[in-house]
Amino acid sequence: MLNFSSRQYLPALILSLALLSPLASAQDAAYRAPRDGYGNPDFNGIWQAMGTAHWDLETHESRAGPLWQLGALGAIPGGIGIVEGGSIPYRAEALARRLENQANWMELDPVVKCYMPGIPRANYMPYPFQILQTPDHILFAYQFASASRTVFMNRPDYEAQIPTVMGHSLGHFEGDTLVIKVSDQYDLTWFDSAGNHHSENMTVIERFTPTGLDTLLYEATIDDPEIFTAPWKISMPLYRRLENNMRLVEFKCQEYSEEIIYGHLRQGADADINQ
Repeated sequence: MLNFSSRQYLPALILSLALLSPLASAQDAAYRAPRDGYGNPDFNGIWQAMGTAHWDLETHESRAGPLWQLGALGAIPGGIGIVEGGSIPYRAEALARRLENQANWMELDPVVKCYMPGIPRANYMPYPFQILQTPDHILFAYQFASASRTVFMNRPDYEAQIPTVMGHSLGHFEGDTLVIKVSDQYDLTWFDSAGNHHSENMTVIERFTPTGLDTLLYEATIDDPEIFTAPWKISMPLYRRLENNMRLVEFKCQEYSEEIIYGHLRQGADADINQ
């Protein structure tokens, strides 16, 4: 019987892994996505991110949650960052605001109040979203706050009429990759619950690339000279939800945030605050 604990087999094992790694990469690069009825790469389905990017895009340690009564279930888990290069290149004054946001995130984070999360945050919230496509439009329907956006695939020069929370999305295909330019977003959205923020001048270039039948590589390049010293990029996998009869379940969260938003208007609220 072979003794695989022996060091004599270690070089062969390392060589085998080295040979397999490029092969796996080549197989991923050669993947060709299924086509829809119009000949375009088929992105139809329900997708979801895994990980902790919705808490903090950068690498972060675990920390206590806002409610001690939830114990470990309410704690914020640590995670590996998804920012290329490790850190977001803030301008000094914008970094100061980020730190202020972070210190007061429960009061300031827009999604705590059930506001629509904006782009790119909507794509890595811990909730599924659905993609439905036609030749002229692609609809993204998000479970959180019942948010949605339409990507215009046939109007490359179509300008936004006004800024919106989810922005203005213009798309096209580059081979199998769906490329979307997002502009004209209000600055009230954040990237995560760590206080990372942007201005209304932000532009996001998204790239959705199929890497397998049930996986996508999601990349987003953020450009906002008012807040950042240079463009920066995030990337992560997205996974198809494969449960039988999988569908989005309505999550209109406004009723759970009414006290946070309007509690100060309630009769007797001042007395409660002063107690």
